[in-house]
Amino acid sequence: MALGFFALALFLFITLDSDVVPSSAASASASAASSEGVEVQITYGTVLKLMHEKTKFRLHSHDVPYGSGSGQQSVTGFPNVDDSNSYWIVRPQPGTNAKQGDSIKSGTIIRLQHMRTRKWLHSHLHASPISGNLEVSCFGGENESDTGDYWRLLIEGSGKTWKQDQKIRLQHIDTGGYLHSHDKKYSRIAGGQQEVCGVREKRADNVWLAAEGVYLPVTESK
Repeated sequence: MALGFFALALFLFITLDSDVVPSSAASASASAASSEGVEVQITYGTVLKLMHEKTKFRLHSHDVPYGSGSGQQSVTGFPNVDDSNSYWIVRPQPGTNAKQGDSIKSGTIIRLQHMRTRKWLHSHLHASPISGNLEVSCFGGENESDTGDYWRLLIEGSGKTWKQDQKIRLQHIDTGGYLHSHDKKYSRIAGGQQEVCGVREKRADNVWLAAEGVYLPVTESK
């Protein structure tokens, strides 16, 4: 078990410092642990895909700007499981003592960095393209991040620490909107992909789960 955790950590270290994306074998490692009844905790530095609970689409981005609103990099829901543009790195809020390998409690402010483009999951008061809700985009870069990239992790149910396959909501700090998706789909450019936006009310459509990914073991002191 310890050797397996070491291999995962080494793989993730290489991944974060290169253009390599997690392989299907690496993604399967966490799924296998979950299927064996092992609770897989999400820690800072984890690379994962977020699955929309209702539609099963993955949170996705790509180097394509919105044609309206902010004009920033677009964020969508993607139907296929194996697309590398659906990987996100879990990062802490700047200025905290959080470090790679720390577990994450409900109520914590986190950031999600798009692995391929290195931009941050972001929101603001611009209107989303299809529904006119709060636009969700990708913005900034390695050395450029602001409060528009801050999301509060809210675990559904009795859990206190974020685990794989656990229902969560992400509430945007600046706008109060919950990360949301629905079956409203784009017909051009991102054809077949569905809108991701922010909605200020709690709804069934703003529930997500950590799905495929490379999960680092908890390294914080007990």
